[in-house]
Amino acid sequence: MSSRVLVVDDEPDMRASYERLLRRQGFAVVATGSRHEGLVILAREPLRLVIADLRLPDGDGLDIVRAARGRSAPVPVLVVTGFASEASRAAALAAGASGYLAKPFAATEFSALVAAAAGGRAGP
Repeated sequence: MSSRVLVVDDEPDMRASYERLLRRQGFAVVATGSRHEGLVILAREPLRLVIADLRLPDGDGLDIVRAARGRSAPVPVLVVTGFASEASRAAALAAGASGYLAKPFAATEFSALVAAAAGGRAGP
């Protein structure tokens, strides 16, 4: 199983935070700030997990969720947003997201969701 995680978030500081937290859990990280590039990476890379921002400058993060869930080997997706609402949570879960997290969040909360969605730590 791949230990690669795709991070799609348009905020460079958030991408850096995700990378730091994910590497502590033993994952390799590939990151981008655009929906388009995220979909390209998703189509060609073996991935263990995807972290996707809900609002991206070039489109809807739910497109990432649908593409990940539609693969022949579906990849779990955690949706993260700075614009949390019950409606966006319901939409993310209906699209197939494995989890939903509102920014700002605690590192422990993020790490626990990652472990649950990815089936634990990346391991050796």
